[in-house]
Amino acid sequence: MNEERAPNRTVKATARNVMMSPHKVRKVLDQVRGRPYEEALMILKFMPYRACEPILKTVYSAAANAKHNLGLNKSKLFITEARADEGFRLKRFQPRAQGRGFPIRKPTCNITILVQELT
Repeated sequence: MNEERAPNRTVKATARNVMMSPHKVRKVLDQVRGRPYEEALMILKFMPYRACEPILKTVYSAAANAKHNLGLNKSKLFITEARADEGFRLKRFQPRAQGRGFPIRKPTCNITILVQELT
C-alpha cells in the first residue's frame, strides 16, 4: 500500500469559445495528436487552415504552462491529447420571404491540449 507513484507530469491548456466548428478543428488536431511539440509547431505553421491559429496558440500556452509550472523542458514535450469539444451556439435569425425568420446557428468549440515530457 505504500507505493511511490511517479508524479503526474501532464500539463493542460484550454481555449474556450473559439468561433469555429469543432468538426473543422478536429481535422487539424488529428494531424498534431501524438507528435513532439516542435514538430507540431512546424505542422501548424504551414497548414493552410483557419483552425491552425487558435490551435497553435493553445499549444504554445500548454508548453508555457509546462515550463513555468513544472519546469519541464520544451524540447522534450509531446502532445498526448488534443480534442475539440462543442461550445455554446450563437443563435441568430436571417430574414426571409413573407416575414419569416430563418434560424442560423453559429457553432463554437473548446480546444484542449495536454502535453507530457518524454523521459
